[in-house]
Amino acid sequence: MSRPRALTPSGSPEVAAGRVAIQVLDRAMRLLDALAQRSGAVSLKELALATDLHPSTAHRILNDLVVGRLIERTDSGMYALGMRLLELGHLVKSRLDVREVAVDYMRELHERTGQTVNLSVRQGDEIVYIERAYSERSGMQVVRAIGGHAPLHLTSTGKLFLAATDERQVRAYVLRTGLSGNTRNSLTDPILLERELNLVRRHGYARDNEELELGVRCIAAAIRDESGRLVAGLSISAPTSRLRDEWLDDLTDTAERISRELGYTG
Repeated sequence: MSRPRALTPSGSPEVAAGRVAIQVLDRAMRLLDALAQRSGAVSLKELALATDLHPSTAHRILNDLVVGRLIERTDSGMYALGMRLLELGHLVKSRLDVREVAVDYMRELHERTGQTVNLSVRQGDEIVYIERAYSERSGMQVVRAIGGHAPLHLTSTGKLFLAATDERQVRAYVLRTGLSGNTRNSLTDPILLERELNLVRRHGYARDNEELELGVRCIAAAIRDESGRLVAGLSISAPTSRLRDEWLDDLTDTAERISRELGYTG
């Protein structure tokens, strides 16, 4: 009996699985591209011909895309692009728009305060930093990495988003996350969190008092679009001893100017 050959790195199960995943993704993109090139619904036969896929393969991938709402199947069994693509496209557009509008205002605010100014959006149960303004010549600063993320309840911008939801949604967030904390100041008690959110609703801005990281405090104000929807948070992060309450008016005014450029009139 011959001995089984040892798998080389390129022939390992992990590599093979990766190749299959890439192949499936490539085929899914071909199907989406084929649908995008047509104005109406398309049959399975047409899609298989347009993508050089076997009908059974195309059918299997299309079913997965239907489950993910990237594609819709009509009553007649035809296929069309799904609403999820529209939702994702709108989300990407709104993020690009707010960043493009905000960046110059952020630089001005940084020059006046000497501290890092962040632009963040909500993604699920976290905020994601999508832009920042800082200078290496401004001395001690707190610099957040673009693409970095943090739980909503531990950040000033995250509290803005939580405060914009109702009590039922806040309770659902608490159940999903368990309100885990990073520091001794973290709000891990649902009652204390709700009190904090009530303050945010009353004053129109939010604070992070060393809740994400000891030695760091933040203040944040809301940025809204033409419909009044909260789309981002503008925040100043600074070492605890350097953050000044006098910056609040400047911060909220800057957030309002960005909002107005996005079409907000409230």
